[in-house]
Amino acid sequence: MNNKRKIINDPVFGFINIPSEFIYQLIQHPFFQRLNRIKQLGLASFVYPGAQHTRFQHSLGAMHLTYEAIAILRSKGHEITQEEANGVLGAILLHDVGHGPFSHVLEYTIVKNIHHEDISLCMMKKINEEMDGQLDISLAIFNDEYPKRFLHQLISGQLDMDRLDYLRRDSFFTGVTEGNIGSARIIKMLNVKNDKLVVDAKGIYSIENFLTARRLMYWQVYLHKTAVSSEKMLMNTLVRAKELVEKGIKVFASPALSYFLENKVTNEDFRKDKKVLNYFSLLDDTDIWSALKVWINHEDKVLSTLSNFLIHRKLFKIEISSQPFEKEVIQGHLSRVAEKLAISEKEAAYLVHTDTISTNMYNREDDRIGILYNDGNVKDIAEASDMLNISLLAKKVKKYYLCYARI
Repeated sequence: MNNKRKIINDPVFGFINIPSEFIYQLIQHPFFQRLNRIKQLGLASFVYPGAQHTRFQHSLGAMHLTYEAIAILRSKGHEITQEEANGVLGAILLHDVGHGPFSHVLEYTIVKNIHHEDISLCMMKKINEEMDGQLDISLAIFNDEYPKRFLHQLISGQLDMDRLDYLRRDSFFTGVTEGNIGSARIIKMLNVKNDKLVVDAKGIYSIENFLTARRLMYWQVYLHKTAVSSEKMLMNTLVRAKELVEKGIKVFASPALSYFLENKVTNEDFRKDKKVLNYFSLLDDTDIWSALKVWINHEDKVLSTLSNFLIHRKLFKIEISSQPFEKEVIQGHLSRVAEKLAISEKEAAYLVHTDTISTNMYNREDDRIGILYNDGNVKDIAEASDMLNISLLAKKVKKYYLCYARI
């Protein structure tokens, strides 16, 4: 690295070393630098003002934890070559590079049925072309096609470094201390058995804390009702803007945002059309906020109202229920909003919305957490733990919500 040691001072983990010129090149790439302009938690700062951290910070943190995990696994006799280490570090560093503005909002609005993982893969392939195949191993690990399968589990699994970072980081920046986990302890307890990532038995209590903390963070932060409400407002705003553009109505937007408002972009387009990827790589939170400020004065009552509400934090009222809301209740809000704004009930549907939120913290079928004992036996955490109610954690919790404009 030209005899220069690159170090980043991170508020969560302290000094993070950039271990190689290869990793430094990835960090410097415009695709990765774009993550500096995308907040990790989207609109959660409406609830937790400290949640201003970015996907750039998160990705660096996940890379740091992966570097620590590699060192621990090597110390326990598991061979990980330098090429494999670079591969897994490259994969975790770029795992979120395909995220659009405000996390998952883009996936449900101006593009359809395209997940950020698919876009990340397209962007990684593009970077790989530019770097003459240096990401070949990273791509194989990312796609779970590399012979050492446990390396993929460091990227994507019940105990991946992505989760270990975002729980620590999101807890730190939101101030929700219940989400704080002992990531260093968990990493020190990592091991490999039969090509699967497992945890030494001494680390079982840290895993129990991890699963409990993750459940608390989902309901207190990621699925906080105000965050859900504001995200739905933004989604409806972008859907309305795209609908107006499709009708030939002029809507202000940056060139990157305009492209996605004016075109029906598919998964295939991302894979085959370089122009799509280039436009996407220029799209970040700034494009959305800039558009919202202008849309406040748009002639369309729905677009201007939603934009005004978001800019000035006049958020939808949201109600949570264990049962679906009565049709009469929903209709009452639609009629009220339509009358107040002098719009049709079809248009009022942008300001009244009902849906579900759900989560389960541990999926036994998906990816078990194995606990490794001194005699070499491995037990699933569900059997090994005498404290956790795994059946409760594995149960899918589903709630209904109704949000509507306060007019």
